[in-house]
Amino acid sequence: MRVERVELRTIELPLLRPFETSFGVERVKRCIIVRADCEWVSGWGECVAMDGPWYSEETVGTAWLMLTEFMVPEVLGRDLSCGEDVHRLLRRVRGNHMAKAALESACMDAIARSREVPLARLLGGTRTEIECGVSIGIQPTPEALVETVARELEAGYRRIKVKIKPGADVEYVRAVRRRFPDVPLMADANSAYSLEDAERLAALDELDLAMIEQPLAPDDILDHSVLARRIRTPVCLDESIRSPEDARKALDIGACEIVNVKSGRLGGLVPSVRTHEVCRERGAPVWCGGMLETNVGRAHNVALASLPGFTLPGDVSASDRYFEQDIALPNFELTDHGTIGVRESPGIGVEVDEQRLEEVTRLREELRA
Repeated sequence: MRVERVELRTIELPLLRPFETSFGVERVKRCIIVRADCEWVSGWGECVAMDGPWYSEETVGTAWLMLTEFMVPEVLGRDLSCGEDVHRLLRRVRGNHMAKAALESACMDAIARSREVPLARLLGGTRTEIECGVSIGIQPTPEALVETVARELEAGYRRIKVKIKPGADVEYVRAVRRRFPDVPLMADANSAYSLEDAERLAALDELDLAMIEQPLAPDDILDHSVLARRIRTPVCLDESIRSPEDARKALDIGACEIVNVKSGRLGGLVPSVRTHEVCRERGAPVWCGGMLETNVGRAHNVALASLPGFTLPGDVSASDRYFEQDIALPNFELTDHGTIGVRESPGIGVEVDEQRLEEVTRLREELRA
């Protein structure tokens, strides 16, 4: 299957409500949408890099540069049969995982469509539906957080994740636990703490959390292994895991018990599947993280989360939680038992609304073989 044309678009979609983490507030989702035209089929991907280098060193701007100048030219005119082919062609490019993942995912969608199989099946997925959790941004008060959690539980989500930072942590989580003593609950710090805060983080132990996600530095594994011995709450790593090898090392030295698998952070679906396999071999559960994706990125996440090792509810929420009108249809909807169905149509199972995509496009570039 020959890659004949790649189209890149930077789009802006307003969020239904602001989303705050320890590194800032998002009000608009700005991202890159990738279309790969391969002979008789087209595939779609999404770059999850943010406007600024807050979650990682990548941004929308750096990803655009890497795609247009280095990555897309490497795949144009090339024959692809699997996702491994994309990674082989991009082997010379170091880092820039989110840009790689965007191009790889578009090509993987096209490959699945050309074979007339769902992407989930191409990846080795076994589930027909995935369990869904929800990620809640930092709220102005503990009371406001409790109200927000109540609304999400009423909607049917199976697991609650609350963002925390110094000054908005223990008391906030404690308020949720008091109101909802039995709900599966976790806290996500997005690297807001240091090892000096171990005593503060240990105060979360009394709240029966399923895990605390990425409490320490985004490039750290060693200090997390020290922290994991000082607290009872299981540690989950996100930003620190950028490859299957990182997952192996982190699990082997006890830096975490759980791994958050994000395709964008790991560089694509292929390394995400490998990371999932590393964790399964060690009996460590994984779950699929989210980056406020459109339905394009969400569709890839649903397919990935259908693999057997994804035993914990992820951050793959329903479409209408973030945007009034998405760029691809049909929307992903939450069932009455807190799941989202895995698409059975070829590829990612959504079709891009070209008119809506045009409305929200702010920058466009086309590259041909």
